[in-house]
Amino acid sequence: MSAHYQELEARFRRLSLIGEAAGMLRWDMSVMMPDKSSAARGEQITALKLIAHETLSSNELADLLAAAEDTADVLDDWQTRNLQLMRRRWVHTTAVPADLLDAFTRTCMQTESVWRTARPDNDFGTILPHLETLLGLVRETATAKSEALGVPPYEALLDLYEPGGRTAQLDALFDDYAAFLPPFLDRVLERQSLRPQPRLPDGPFPQGRQEDLCRRMAEAVGFDFATGRLDATLHPFSGGIPEDSRITTRYDEADFTSALMGVLHETGHAMYERGRPADWRYQPVGDTPGLGMHESQSLMVEMQASRSRAFLDWAAPVMQSAFDGSGEGWSADNLYRLATQVARSFIRVDADEVTYPAHVILRYRLERAMIDGDLQPKDLPGAWQDQMKQLLAISPPDDRRGCLQDIHWYDGAWGYFPTYSLGAMAAAQLFASARKSDKDIEAGLGRGDFVPLMRWLRTNVHNLGARFTTNEILERATGRPLDPSAFKEHLKTRYLEEAQ
Repeated sequence: MSAHYQELEARFRRLSLIGEAAGMLRWDMSVMMPDKSSAARGEQITALKLIAHETLSSNELADLLAAAEDTADVLDDWQTRNLQLMRRRWVHTTAVPADLLDAFTRTCMQTESVWRTARPDNDFGTILPHLETLLGLVRETATAKSEALGVPPYEALLDLYEPGGRTAQLDALFDDYAAFLPPFLDRVLERQSLRPQPRLPDGPFPQGRQEDLCRRMAEAVGFDFATGRLDATLHPFSGGIPEDSRITTRYDEADFTSALMGVLHETGHAMYERGRPADWRYQPVGDTPGLGMHESQSLMVEMQASRSRAFLDWAAPVMQSAFDGSGEGWSADNLYRLATQVARSFIRVDADEVTYPAHVILRYRLERAMIDGDLQPKDLPGAWQDQMKQLLAISPPDDRRGCLQDIHWYDGAWGYFPTYSLGAMAAAQLFASARKSDKDIEAGLGRGDFVPLMRWLRTNVHNLGARFTTNEILERATGRPLDPSAFKEHLKTRYLEEAQ
């Protein structure tokens, strides 16, 4: 190992720690910070981001990268990949001037703060000028990165979340699913109409009891609350670090299933973070190869495993006991039908797995149009309505259930949404291979034991970090790169063949 490479590892370790500190401040901002403290918090997070930017874009670090690349033949495979990923981060960072990063970060903090009031108030007009300002900065960032990466502006944003992602691939995947969905959805809804209709067990469901149930289910997956927390927030997310996981959800005392499935989803993210290779804890190669892979881990837990009949056979009496419930509504049959109920709905995070990709396609098309200048923010509510009618034949009655429902755009995360559906496709592919290779995975879910599944994922996904690309990991684990047919086959099996 060269001295130049060793110094790079030391510097990227410090950069990783700075990023983790900023992440914890963002968690506090979303969960516990007083409402009127956002300006001060914005200053703190902006300062940390500028320190990281200055470190990564310095001439000294550029020289270290060049020197290490000149002697890369002395590095092993993990070190070589790590050096490549260091260079990639350098390109993304140096493409954006410090003053643009400063303005962008501050505007994100301010816009997110306004969104937290505008959403529950159904007030798009209040946030519109903030969104217009933020979009202008996003487009400047996209243009700067486009020139550095040699790709169109939208792809430059997408590349931050899904390295190497291309709109041609997304268009093909999404157009195919948009064509597949209408006739398939009609068949599923017809099949559902012929079976007993599920019903939510009688409530109410006090938040305290929901929290206890959510903790119990997270522990079943493998979450350790000695090094983690569960909190309430407006928009569920997973954060923190492997040694200090932070998962969040939002509660509805009329329906416990939304919070529960949200926690299972975020627990999947946290388990992936905890399983990343410890030897590369603070290095780019120890991170995820892309957020599509990260989403595959959360969706595998929430959609593939926790909505399976095997798991719900075990979970039904646990849920019933949590609320001292009685009656047929708590039967495994009813709860399975409830967990796999398909419907045209407005809210993405509560959508079933059949219609969920339509929510992602809508956002992908709209954000790409805004980046390309083909859609102005003032026209977003109307465009949202049009796309929802086209994809799901429904129209949200207000912006709270339309273009205000997600935090991502108002938080500066543009180019992120496609990773959700890429993750759903990868999750189906990985889960099918996992169950085929280890028969105890299905049996384990039937006894509330995720250990067999997590053991397989540790070996085939988590412990690999970013040593390989997403497609390379999928090929190693399943024998093929990302294949959307696996997702379709899963849907056909669950919703047409296994439907009760």
